[in-house]
Amino acid sequence: MFFRYGRRIRPEDAHFLLRKIGILFLLFGIGILGAFEWRVFVTQKPFLDSVSVLGKRLFSVRGLFYGMLAAGGTAGVCFVTYRFFPMVYRKLRHRQLLAQMLLENGWYFTKKERSWLDEVLESVFGVRADLKEEISFPKIYYRMQKDVIVITCSLSMGKFQDVFLELEKRLETGLFAELFEKIFFEGYVSYHLLYNLETQRLPIQRVGMTDRGLRLMQSVYWDFEKLPHMLLIGGTGGGKSFFLFSLVKCLLDAKAELVILDPKNADLADLSVVLPHVYSDVDSICDAISVFYQEMCDRQIRMKQHPNYETGHNYSYYGFPPKFLIFDEYVAFFDMLDRNVFNEVMSWIRRIIMLGRQAGFFLIVSCQRPDSKYFSDGIRDQFHFRVALGRVSEYGYSMIFGDTNKKFMAKNKVGRGYVDCGDGVISEFYTPLIPKGYDFLKEIGESYARSRSSLKDRVGEREETEDDLEDA
Repeated sequence: MFFRYGRRIRPEDAHFLLRKIGILFLLFGIGILGAFEWRVFVTQKPFLDSVSVLGKRLFSVRGLFYGMLAAGGTAGVCFVTYRFFPMVYRKLRHRQLLAQMLLENGWYFTKKERSWLDEVLESVFGVRADLKEEISFPKIYYRMQKDVIVITCSLSMGKFQDVFLELEKRLETGLFAELFEKIFFEGYVSYHLLYNLETQRLPIQRVGMTDRGLRLMQSVYWDFEKLPHMLLIGGTGGGKSFFLFSLVKCLLDAKAELVILDPKNADLADLSVVLPHVYSDVDSICDAISVFYQEMCDRQIRMKQHPNYETGHNYSYYGFPPKFLIFDEYVAFFDMLDRNVFNEVMSWIRRIIMLGRQAGFFLIVSCQRPDSKYFSDGIRDQFHFRVALGRVSEYGYSMIFGDTNKKFMAKNKVGRGYVDCGDGVISEFYTPLIPKGYDFLKEIGESYARSRSSLKDRVGEREETEDDLEDA
């Protein structure tokens, strides 16, 4: 009950680590004195004589030896804590950083007053002490559970309220963590950050569909029914192709139907060996987009004509599988088209994006940079799940994520980037971990065979159900 928001940050926490080390040294010193010098208090009857003898020994070579023992014990405990219990060290360090942030920015209250000891001295001896300036912090609480840091700030409509509403950038860079949730409740704002996010990276075997959507990391899910369409950008060597391969496998495991477009005839085009509906030349890609759009229109009609049709239900209610158009090198493809074909294909893409959610038709678009020329008329805003992998320029980040106070940090790790899961919070992201020697073509081929077998059973059951309803 007393720490439901966490530990409150106080001015003395600005030297938190030094204070803890000092207390630890003092405890070791008292323990060593008690172990080696307890006879002084037994043999010397008057207490003051015992203290005098002990003082003489402390200011000698023996005292130096005791100090070295205490310092060694303190250093040993600090090393063991830092090496084997890093969570304890992180908590102490974070509280110190937060206190220093408040002090250095002047985010505190001041008042002048006399302590209770000054009041006693004045009343007894008539010695009047000067007023001392005391500082106090506004209510800020710190809590850490596993790798989740929760910082809660009080919103009292005072002079620091605007500051506490915009702490994301400072907290992320100062604590080296990634914000994944910002929660408001009465009188408080709570920042939830993930520390050491790389530990939440999943191997490809553990990535798949759950009740919350397609699980891509321990804390990152893509619910494509609520957040339709994915926009993926990234430079060469950022892990974009392997991420698309991972999505193909996981979507096939989820019994989805796929159409794959690779206008550069690169990595995704190799999937034609194990999958149908893989296209790489310009004409076949245009035809595939047209067919995909027409199938969407046909499904909308079938849903309307379904005997159990009810307003508000989507494709899954009627037993239809989701269908994805995975479009690699999207911008490069449109650069290959003449103006008339460009406008026609763009109109199909625009309609699929605007109307596909209810019918279960979704897009996964990949490119190096989402220029507005190819995402006109608000198309880019309809991609609710966005991922940027590898090294991306500040301009590229602004194009995919919009205006944000996020401080993007570059790390030389393949498969690392940033993700916006549709809630406006941009956090660090890692693609699924691929083990050495993993054969994507073999695994995807097996997933496709399983999905086709399951799909045939589902289609047969749906047709029997529809026939029974029509007979009834």
